[in-house]
Amino acid sequence: MKTLYYPAYNELLLKELPEPAIAEDEVLVKVSACGICGSELESFKTKSPRRFPPLIMGHEFCGIVERTGASVTGWKQGDTAVSNSVVSCGECERCKEGKSNLCASRQIFGMHRNGAFGAYVNVPASSLIAMPAGTDSRQACLTEPLANGVHLVRLTSHLDIKNVLVIGAGPIGLAALQAFNVLREARVIVSDIRPERLAVAKSIGAGDVINPAEEDIFNVLPQMFDDGTVDLVIDAVGSAQTNHIGLEITKPGGTLLIIGLHNNSKSLFSYDIVLSEKTVMGSYAATQQDMEDALVLIAEQKVDMASWVHYYSLEQGKDAFMDMLEARGNHIKSVIVFE
Repeated sequence: MKTLYYPAYNELLLKELPEPAIAEDEVLVKVSACGICGSELESFKTKSPRRFPPLIMGHEFCGIVERTGASVTGWKQGDTAVSNSVVSCGECERCKEGKSNLCASRQIFGMHRNGAFGAYVNVPASSLIAMPAGTDSRQACLTEPLANGVHLVRLTSHLDIKNVLVIGAGPIGLAALQAFNVLREARVIVSDIRPERLAVAKSIGAGDVINPAEEDIFNVLPQMFDDGTVDLVIDAVGSAQTNHIGLEITKPGGTLLIIGLHNNSKSLFSYDIVLSEKTVMGSYAATQQDMEDALVLIAEQKVDMASWVHYYSLEQGKDAFMDMLEARGNHIKSVIVFE
């Protein structure tokens, strides 16, 4: 089968590889479309040991069932499905609590096992979700990043949230924006240093946008909110700078929720957390329930997972990767389409 292969650090190439075998609890999926994730770009750029080559990356995907393992029930050839990026055991304490994203023995496609930058991928049946009839695979493959946004909403469901600031208008920031718009009906402000990305955020529902490269966020926020602080700040960048800014503009008693992993920030201002009773939370991936909820939002066209996306064939896969890595022009998201 044809793949976009990661054979060694700093290398990506088209390569023919054997079609994967399937275990008795797995399904062979013919990939329809697969998004490229920012975490894959970061791993490639930094030679991260979290994705150690040789490897087929790709964890945002959907496809068609080609073949099923001996013990698989409920799936047959021709069924269409979306896959979670996380393979969970279903047996550990966290899985039984519904926190499959935190499974003690979790595996991630394109990290711990080969992913979907290839014509076929072997998937445990437990990771699959049936696609509603008529759902566009070009959008359905982005269920996983949208599910990250849905997971943010679920993590903060106990909080009284009237306003949200999302730092970073990349794919996860835009997913968070739409999830909070649809599921919480909160006022969502988006901050980014790229005008093109802010224009996209505005077009898909941001209540307002801020460009910190052109205006001081600490001067702008008081014009939007009475005291210039925010109920919930979502850091979808994850740098030391955005961590610190996010904490500072979180209101007393408010929450900073970090999902970005740009680098491993070593410290936050503990006095600010303690004296103002602020909460700092992390968010990782999505549960199976988050995935199901996100797919419904896409199928019912309650979110826009298409207008800001660029599409490529597998033969253009390296360009898809590099265009997104270098963020050329208004490029936010690349999706490789197989059909």
